[in-house]
Formats: sequence, C-alpha cells, structure tokens
Amino acid sequence: MNLSSKKIIILGPAHPLRGGIAIFNERLARQFQNEGHDVSIYSFSLQYPGFLFPGTTQYSSEPAPADLNINIKVNSINPLNWMIVGNEIKKQKPDLVVVRYWLPLMGPALGTILRRIKANGHTKIVCIADNVVPHEKRAGDHAFTKYFIKPVDAFVTMSEKVMTDLRSFTQTKPAVLQPHPLYDVFGNAVSKEEARKHLNINQNDFIFLFFGFIRKYKGLDMLLEAFAKLKAAKHQDPNTQIPNPKFQLLIAGEFYEDRKHYDEQIAQLGIADDLILKTEFIADSEVKYYLCASDVVVQPYRNATQSGVTPLAYHFGIPMIVTNVGGLPAFVPQGKVGLVCEPNVASIAEAMQQFMQKGSAHFLPHLQEEKKKYGWDKMTAAILQLAATA
Repeated sequence: MNLSSKKIIILGPAHPLRGGIAIFNERLARQFQNEGHDVSIYSFSLQYPGFLFPGTTQYSSEPAPADLNINIKVNSINPLNWMIVGNEIKKQKPDLVVVRYWLPLMGPALGTILRRIKANGHTKIVCIADNVVPHEKRAGDHAFTKYFIKPVDAFVTMSEKVMTDLRSFTQTKPAVLQPHPLYDVFGNAVSKEEARKHLNINQNDFIFLFFGFIRKYKGLDMLLEAFAKLKAAKHQDPNTQIPNPKFQLLIAGEFYEDRKHYDEQIAQLGIADDLILKTEFIADSEVKYYLCASDVVVQPYRNATQSGVTPLAYHFGIPMIVTNVGGLPAFVPQGKVGLVCEPNVASIAEAMQQFMQKGSAHFLPHLQEEKKKYGWDKMTAAILQLAATA
C-alpha cells in the first residue's frame, strides 16, 4: 500500500453523537480529505443504551457537518447489525479502516465488524486507541479488548500509558505513539475581556478553569479542597504570597456521576460564593469563551491516559496545571507550558499558588512554541505509514 490517494473509512462516533471522540473523528476525516483521500465515517445509530449513559443526552444540538459523509449505522448491542455493517464495508473494499477504541463495551461490536471487513483480503485496519484498559473497570473488559485487538493490523496510541497497556495484550503488532493533535474546530480565540463579558465573569478576577465531563478519576473533589486551602490562606493572612486579591474557580462541564457529594463538599468547604458553576454540556460554539476567559486550566486527575482538554488549552493558548499521572506531564513541560504537581490536595494547592505568583504571561511564549508539535498532518502521516507497512 503506497501513500497515494486512498479510500478511507473511519469507524467510530460522529455527528449527531457529541463528545471529544466524535469531534476528533470529524476533524481527522477533514484532514484526510484535505490530503486528497476519499473519506467516509461509519458512526453509531445506537452507541450506548440509555441506562448506561451517565450524561443528559448523547446527541449534539449543533447542525450536521455539510462537508462530511457520515453513515449512521452501527448498533453497539445488536450482533445481526454488526454482521450487516461489516459486510457492507467489506464489499466497498476500502484501502484503510481507521477504528477508534476507547471502551471495552465496544469490543464485541467493533471486533465483529472488523473480522467481516478483513475477509475481503484487501483492507488494512489501523486502530487509534484512546484507552485499552479503561479508567473504571468492569467484568468482561479483558475478554472484550482481546477480541477487538485480534483483527487490527496496527495501532496508534496518544500516550505512553496506553502504549504500555496495549503491549500487555499484544507484543508483536506494529504501534506508534503520536500525540493528540490540537482541537482547532472551536473557532479562533477571543479576548479575555470579550470572553468574560459573554460569560458574565468579573474582568479583574483570577480564574482557574476545570473543563470537561465530571467523573471521579478527574479529581474535581481534590481541586475543590485545594481551592478552599488557597482561600483560607488568603483570608488568614492577606499578605500571603497570593498576588491576586480575588480568584475564582470556574467549573464547566456536565456531571457524569451523582453530583450530590460535590454539592455537599462545596457547602462544607464554604466556597460556594467563589465558584462559577456551568455544570451542563458545553456546546461547541461556547467552548472558546470558557477557555479564553480563564488564566489557567487545571487538570487534577487521579489517573489518566491522555486528555482532550490539553490540546484544547494549547489551541486557545491557555497554560495548564496538571497532575503527574499518565500522559499528562509529557505534554506540559514543567515551568514552560504550565506546572506539574502530584495528585493530592497539598501539591495541587501549591501549584495553584505558584502559578498565580508567576502569572500567565510567563508561560505564553513557551506554549506558542510547543504547540507547533501537534498538527493533524502528523496524525494522518503516522496512520498512513502504519497502514503501508503493516
């Protein structure tokens, strides 16, 4: 298989499904199209049964992209559908199928579809593995993942953690680590003044941002405690080394678990007046305002592979504080693009204080230079090279 124009099918979520993986797949399809390839996406007619989906809705309110060929056909829980979809793609004889894998629950459906496709003796299959071992483990994970991996020819991972997990399943299949490209589909940055006016946020406050779905592994509870610790230090000693007279924590994202214990924690810590809660799904058209209104994005994760929030912060030029877990610190050089701390309350609070002392301006030149590494053309090149040699 050479690197000339190819017929490519991306197998994974896309519009009208919402979320980071759908956005990624659509952006990847556009990059392949821009490079002269014939691209279509096979997405889900049913991705998760309603009782398994933790948010309010799986579907986007944004208009369908007019420039993409999206086939809404895959039913994740219907074995007959897997055979039908697999045979349909098999007959098309695409040169390349790029399949996303992020949850073992999808292993049976995707693994069966891929087996049917492989029967044509022509198509190469490259998987972009977001996770191999999930953040929240369930019975059947190992068997489902093993079933999925067998028909795949090669893999792209976006962090060392996922690569290590992948190698616990297969030592021999080709795999490369290619960093998550920047999310550049949410429009251009706006000024901090405009963003804060749009969100009705005080222009002079220092704003920490927690962005994205709220799940236990993302450590929002630790961030709330760390924020309360900073507030207490400032209250007890107004001359403490916290230069900003007022700072707030902006929490933007939908709860993917019961919010009750977070509400109780906020009340117990006495920080409700210093929080800006936007705890619903953030529409694509609104994303830029939350990032651009902030001084720093905080990712206080307990564990991680890679994060879609990191390339989002890069795109909008916002420095980061991340915990030293998974692939996070590899993409946030210490003291340059942001600060790396340990996944505990004391370390997170210390990093937040250090960041305010340094100020955002310290990090911006480094951030602009570092972001050049994360182009979509690098992702497509890695995929095509794998397909050519697998």
